[in-house]
Amino acid sequence: MTEAAASGLDERVLGRRWTVRLDAAERGSAAVRVSCSRPSCEQQRLPSAAAGRAAAVTHLKAHLKAAAAPREEAYCACRAESCHTHVRPADRQPRAQPWRCGGAVVLAVLTDREGRWWQALECCSRCAAAMPGAKIVTTAAGPGAPAPSGPTISVPAPAGRPSAAPAGAPRFSDVAPQGAGPRPAPSPRSAPVRHRRPPGKIAQRIVPHDLQPEVLRDELVELGDLFRAYQKRAEPDLALLADLHDRKARAFLTWADVTDDVNLRLEARRAEQAAAAARSQHRHRTGGGADADGPTVARLLSAPSQWQHARSVLAHVGDHSPLPGPEARLLTVMLTLRTAHTGSGNLVGQDVTALGLTDPEGLVEQLTGCGWLRIPGTVADLLASRPENPTPVTVPSLVPHEDDAGPFAFGKKMRPKLSGWAQRVVSDKKLRKAKAPAGARLLALTLATRTEADGRLGPGGEGVGLESLAAWCPVGPDALPHAVDLLIAADWLTDAALSGAGLTGRLAERVLPLTCPLR
Repeated sequence: MTEAAASGLDERVLGRRWTVRLDAAERGSAAVRVSCSRPSCEQQRLPSAAAGRAAAVTHLKAHLKAAAAPREEAYCACRAESCHTHVRPADRQPRAQPWRCGGAVVLAVLTDREGRWWQALECCSRCAAAMPGAKIVTTAAGPGAPAPSGPTISVPAPAGRPSAAPAGAPRFSDVAPQGAGPRPAPSPRSAPVRHRRPPGKIAQRIVPHDLQPEVLRDELVELGDLFRAYQKRAEPDLALLADLHDRKARAFLTWADVTDDVNLRLEARRAEQAAAAARSQHRHRTGGGADADGPTVARLLSAPSQWQHARSVLAHVGDHSPLPGPEARLLTVMLTLRTAHTGSGNLVGQDVTALGLTDPEGLVEQLTGCGWLRIPGTVADLLASRPENPTPVTVPSLVPHEDDAGPFAFGKKMRPKLSGWAQRVVSDKKLRKAKAPAGARLLALTLATRTEADGRLGPGGEGVGLESLAAWCPVGPDALPHAVDLLIAADWLTDAALSGAGLTGRLAERVLPLTCPLR
């Protein structure tokens, strides 16, 4: 391009440009401010960002309707700021041109992805094509060409004054001179747009519109809609959720077979695990199988992890009990739960005397004498202590060290839940009324952790073996039938049968909230 040609282009009129912005009205407020770069447009204040965007888009559309057609003699408005489409003369290389404009002059619209500003500008069609996201509103007619066909906007104006926008519309500071021809509206599209089915989405994945077989695509799209609908439910339905995860697992396995995508197989496996977890939670909530119609059981310990922690305490005490016999085992369990997290805790006299021990003072003296328990004063002081002045106790074997975090995996918030659960079991009203000995209370505590969700004893409701029972509840063979009879009389056990193989039966419905199901 010659210098004369460049000079000629520089003498062309600069293209128009205006920007509509959306900004926060003030700090700490949801209100926004809509402003336009045209000096004749006043700012607007809106109560929310959504209302502000709607007002900004309406304002810009009114500008576009009121604007004159692109001027053939205008050069690109973006060139004034040396946009990436142009090359400044000062940076010109030997073979570089000062700009790369071409094509008809157009009126284009740009916006940012966040919806904070909208800009309309007059530029060449080549520059508009080089701007990401630019949309052409209308194009200037060439020399001698007729005006674009289609509806026009004709705005009457008072005599002797330039044409103005209709009442309520934005006004331009560079309105067309009086007598200017009608302003063409954007021409309609010459060809119809072919609409595709909207893409489906499931598990953050887009379902391809051409996925075959079509029945698989329809299933994936439907599942995505069902999962999104489930998230909007006011109340959870774990049985329904498990069924959805099962369908998802089958669909993703088929999808993986079609596309040979290993990630889809992994997603199908996760869906199977999610279905199993949802069914397990449903079983725990309803107190029976997945199709149980019975009432929901609100358990004192509500999570499977809490049930497992309760069993871990009983198993630990069974392996590390300092003294033999059911009374020593029961007291050791309760003291372990009081000191499980740090090895120390507080105790009052009633915590010991309420366990139904024959000689609580002598038993505490044996525990302190063998070094398993430490107390600051005498045993008599411990048994006389009250809630307003508890006695601090320590179990040295439970104190964590730098290289040993202790025998239990639960934290300080879980410990009082487990301790409260055990206290509720051994202090059951009917057990206290029957003056149940320590062996019967320890048996009740053990059976509460060895049941199914519906209260049946043992894994699968097949009962608890005598060896397993003796490991956690050291009640002698002669005393075990009496303890079972006492639990039946206290409405703790029903349908109980004791044989050489073990103890079968079911826990009473009233004590189901105190149970820790096996699965």
